[in-house]
Amino acid sequence: MSDKSSTRRIPHTGLSLAAATLTGIVALYIALVAFGNITDFGTNQQFVRHVLAMDTTFKDPDLMGRAITSRTLQDAAYLGIIAWETLTALTLIVATALWALGIRRRNGLARARLVSTAGLLMLLLLFGAGFLAIGGEWFAMWQSEAWNGLEAATRNVTLAGIALLVVHLPGAAGPSGETLRTEEWDEE
Repeated sequence: MSDKSSTRRIPHTGLSLAAATLTGIVALYIALVAFGNITDFGTNQQFVRHVLAMDTTFKDPDLMGRAITSRTLQDAAYLGIIAWETLTALTLIVATALWALGIRRRNGLARARLVSTAGLLMLLLLFGAGFLAIGGEWFAMWQSEAWNGLEAATRNVTLAGIALLVVHLPGAAGPSGETLRTEEWDEE
């Protein structure tokens, strides 16, 4: 085995395809959510207004000081959510395209992983921090039978979390452009 032994790229496994598929599923989902919130603005606008106003909670006096009853602030929060969803969707769509190109070209998957990570973390921040923590606990959304989005938020956190784990499994992004010498390839 000489120092000049031939080199080959490590082939991509199904793990890259799984990361691309999960990223694409989450991208499609959040794009449809954003589109729905834009085209059917009033439905979830009411949801945000009721959660922030805390008007369907147990109305515990110790908690009601947290309520936001200004329609202007409620609508600003809703517009912020839609903007965040749209930015997240765009980020994940780009990540999905990068996965597809990287798998096809058999390189460049590190960038796909990076962009996927950013988009998936954005989704985790929205549904984990925004809906579960702030909506669920701070605004006591868990107390409302009518305006409780905790189950949906939990599904979103779970899906994004699983996708993020798959994206970061060893081998999902290939060898990061590294090559193995032929003898190392045969030992694998």
